[in-house]
Amino acid sequence: MGLLMDLTRRTMALAGGAAAALGLGSRAHAQAMTGPFADALAYSDERGGVSVLIQRGPDRLLEAYSNGGGADRAWPIHSGTKSFSGVLACHLVREGWLDLDQRVADVITEWRDDPLKATITVRQLLSLTSGVVAGGFGAPPTYEEAVAAPLATAPGAHFEYNPGPFQVWGELVRRMLESRGYLPDLLGFLRSRVIDPAGVQVADWRLHGGQPTLPTGVRMTAPEWAKWGRWVLDGAGGAELTPCWSGTEANPGYGLCWWLLRPGLIAPSARSGMGDDGAEMAERGEDIRLAAGAGEQKLYLLPARDLLVVRQSRGFGSALAGFTPGWSDTEFMRRVLRGL
Repeated sequence: MGLLMDLTRRTMALAGGAAAALGLGSRAHAQAMTGPFADALAYSDERGGVSVLIQRGPDRLLEAYSNGGGADRAWPIHSGTKSFSGVLACHLVREGWLDLDQRVADVITEWRDDPLKATITVRQLLSLTSGVVAGGFGAPPTYEEAVAAPLATAPGAHFEYNPGPFQVWGELVRRMLESRGYLPDLLGFLRSRVIDPAGVQVADWRLHGGQPTLPTGVRMTAPEWAKWGRWVLDGAGGAELTPCWSGTEANPGYGLCWWLLRPGLIAPSARSGMGDDGAEMAERGEDIRLAAGAGEQKLYLLPARDLLVVRQSRGFGSALAGFTPGWSDTEFMRRVLRGL
């Protein structure tokens, strides 16, 4: 509850400062439109973009806002929220709480009675190859509903992009906390393990059934999302993040809760902006990892270049309705890299 109250206060404070930020943002934006990243910024602006932030190492190369955006204005990152779960899982491995290849049924014991569910590993759950399908677009189930949902496919056979596995993961972590004598406070636990160590302020985290939604629900400003990306690039406090960057046979372009622009990538939808051309960047020698949410909310990480890029937009309704031009991660990143 403490974190939720803190987040609510921060949300109100951010809203109060938004108007003042707009004037500064407009001047910075005008300057950026004549700079080396003008093409990338124009591409984002034309597609409802509200923020573009480019940072190499500690140096911020671009920070520009448009279409109502501002440095102090938080926006939903939608499925970009999933990246927190992957990093948390790696921390739990580091602390000896978890083995990614252990059976989920070791903790969610009712799954032992189902011969297929009994075989699902934590790695399969978080790489979306478990066969668990529950909830819908923007409408995650409760933890209990996700745990009870029947399997749609055999474990390990297919990549199924949906919110259900992340809610099962939430219940798994909740039970682990309870069994170790901790309060089953997932928001507090996330704060202690990954949010506070990253120095990040989350403006809001949506709850459902009294618990944080783990596939979606976070609101952040561009600078705060950049802090998260910087912390991950710097090794996330010593966690071994290799599982996050390791795709599966079912989807080489999806690791542990992070997207990977690689050959064979199966995009979350035809409108995702990743598409078939996402592999082109890998073929050009670029290692691009990203947290991605509806409406082309994107956090790109390029470790070989020590580079991160945040892009946020006003929302995804107009994009889904076809009112804005389509998005291509490859085209956007081409323009970003040309500006370096």
